[in-house]
Amino acid sequence: MQSEDKNILEFRGITKEFPGVKALDNIDMSFRYGEVHALCGENGAGKSTLMKILSGVYQPTSGELFYKGEKKIFKNPHQAQLDGISIIFQEFSLIRNFNVVDNVFLNREPSNKLGHINRKEARRLTQALLQELEIELDVNANVGNLTVVQQQVVEIVKALSVDASILIMDEPSAALTDKEIRKLFDIIRMLKAKGVTVIYISHMLEEIFEICDRVTVIKDGQYIGTKNTTDTDKDDLIRMMVGRDIEDYFPPMPAKKEKVILQVKNLSKGNKLSDINFELYEGEILGVAGMVGSGRTILARCLLGLEKIDRGEIIINNQKQHIASISHAMDGGLGYLPADRKNLGILDPMTVKENMTLANLKAYLTSGFLKKNEEINDVESQVQLLNTKTPTIEHSIGSLSGGNQQKVIISRWLLKNPNIYIFAEPTRGIDVGAKAEIYRIIRDVASGGKAVIMISSELPEIIGMSDRIMVMNDGAIEGFIDQHAKSATEEEILSMAVGHEYIL
Repeated sequence: MQSEDKNILEFRGITKEFPGVKALDNIDMSFRYGEVHALCGENGAGKSTLMKILSGVYQPTSGELFYKGEKKIFKNPHQAQLDGISIIFQEFSLIRNFNVVDNVFLNREPSNKLGHINRKEARRLTQALLQELEIELDVNANVGNLTVVQQQVVEIVKALSVDASILIMDEPSAALTDKEIRKLFDIIRMLKAKGVTVIYISHMLEEIFEICDRVTVIKDGQYIGTKNTTDTDKDDLIRMMVGRDIEDYFPPMPAKKEKVILQVKNLSKGNKLSDINFELYEGEILGVAGMVGSGRTILARCLLGLEKIDRGEIIINNQKQHIASISHAMDGGLGYLPADRKNLGILDPMTVKENMTLANLKAYLTSGFLKKNEEINDVESQVQLLNTKTPTIEHSIGSLSGGNQQKVIISRWLLKNPNIYIFAEPTRGIDVGAKAEIYRIIRDVASGGKAVIMISSELPEIIGMSDRIMVMNDGAIEGFIDQHAKSATEEEILSMAVGHEYIL
């Protein structure tokens, strides 16, 4: 542990117990003034519990917390915030129909001598904080009309308005584009330069090495270790997080198959897609790569009937299909795991069982009556097959970790048993251990004779999982890489994705 004069925060022997569960076990950890410190671990490792203790949501069962050299017990979040500790959760705590100023100073509005709210001063202070961050933003704009990164800026300004010394950021890049992530990193570097300590919770290891000074790993509620990011690497962190080497992180690629299951011919839509032509083979994982706006998402939506195409053909098993809705797509043998798990994937507060059988509910109905035992047996079999961690199948899906929610959605389609699966960003916001499991599931789906279209922004994932890679740029297919013939590199994919000349 570092000397106290360098540390803004220290946990000493922090333990937190819930009925029947020890969430944190004797945690010793320190954070320095003005550093960006990553906190890593699998879902359920104890990261959120520890941060909730720091931000006053929970109090420890035992142990001590020292902040700026003084022993502290924060009894509630307001108390922690007044002392300079702010947290930005993955799900923002902003009021969408309030403007920027009203969100920044919510329940803390400056007042004049008569005790009336001084809106002019609140606006001036908000603008001054934005100027400090070198960001232009209309302070009168409704938050609901802002982009995700702009909303994140409002949360940061809100934290700075109470003179935050520690800013906790929980999966801050999960919903951001590459360009927005670059802007977020610029803001974090400005905060660091001002002496703010940023605790950065993320599953994105590449980001951790780019923006963080040190990284701490927690596993099963226990402190594993802290390292300088310059003194470690991705493989080392994975070993620390999962307790083993992941030599087989990506399942091996099977032999190449020849049977065509899907043909797309001259598919076009306005200025978004232009003459898309490709084939998908039985047992194949076709990775779709490209920059944001390249046409990957709109292509998936057209295949699924969520967008109307202008012209072109979709042929499944040699039969031309007219897909005008998601129900038509399902009837044609397609299944879809959307990128936006929270808003388009899960149905919360419905149960794990209800979410899992949603797409295949007709199979459990006889004369209008639900065959409950058959439904329960199928769901419990899927839970066991995919190693889904849930207290019971009657538990709300919203209470599960992101990785386990993803497994439920995958099980939804395994029960429906389509011939073609479209997986969009299948491991976004999921820890490395759960990623390895989901990779195995996807490969098992393909090995069972199904075909998979996998859209992903993570190039290591595209390279590690795909039999072939289709790279898109500006609504068109830029090229293909057959990984049975050669292994792709990130540089090659990026070169194609931005439209540079590339020779296979």
